[in-house]
Amino acid sequence: MDNTLTKKQQSTGRLYILLTALLWGLAGVCVKSIPWSSISIMASRCFIGIIMFAMVRKSFKLKFNRYTLFGAIMMSITGILYMMSIKLSTAATAIVLQYTAPIFVFLYHVIFKKRKAKLSETIIVITVFGGCLLSFIDELDPTRLLGNILGLLSGISFAAQIIGFGDKRADSNEGMYLSNIISFVVCMPFMFFDKNMGFSPEIIFWVLVLGIFQYGLANIFYAKGCQRINEIETSLILTVEPVFNPIPVFLVTKELPGPLAIVGFFVVILGITAYALLPVLEKQKIHSNQS
Repeated sequence: MDNTLTKKQQSTGRLYILLTALLWGLAGVCVKSIPWSSISIMASRCFIGIIMFAMVRKSFKLKFNRYTLFGAIMMSITGILYMMSIKLSTAATAIVLQYTAPIFVFLYHVIFKKRKAKLSETIIVITVFGGCLLSFIDELDPTRLLGNILGLLSGISFAAQIIGFGDKRADSNEGMYLSNIISFVVCMPFMFFDKNMGFSPEIIFWVLVLGIFQYGLANIFYAKGCQRINEIETSLILTVEPVFNPIPVFLVTKELPGPLAIVGFFVVILGITAYALLPVLEKQKIHSNQS
């Protein structure tokens, strides 16, 4: 982030990321309200996404290298797994399992990059996976258990996406556009075999909300916000998403996860928040020791 940014610009950045979190949080209620298969929903969302990204880019042309392509493929996989998880499990469980991504990024650096793990980080990782275990125990129904597994896999692919787009040779903006194209091409043929395909005014409403607001506009806000505030602030503000996500789902569908899943939900959120705060706390500790 550019240190010359004014406080007003940074405040605007925080607002962009907050709006991003709230709009992303509409995924659960949209997917639950559309009777189509998760693959058909993904295709429609990405079709709208392609149009919106092309309008912002002022071009439909593709520009990418293999590093951008890897990030885009991982982003496509993450979206498909997340949609399937929402359909098969509760929206709250699906989103909180996807938010384990930072933990998997940490494990990647420890295992493959030989980074030495600190005791505090190790405790947080164990805590987060303990929260995930509570969600799994609470959802022993085979369908929901499969949804939970897919949600956890979306967290792993999301981590791979973060690692991929984190490479300096990758262009995340181009990758997001490319990801929509990949997902649409892969998912669109399945729409012709979707037995639940229908186009009532209510369905069209939720599809438009999903494509225009939950995905297209949210990602535009995300790109703008990331340019104005640092990664730690961004990750902390984005934890609003999993907290907000189950609320509209409950208001529209009355869906609630079980008691153990709710406990696991908050354990994971607290663990991810603590992990995001670690760099700030360590920096403050260094300053206090020096003074």
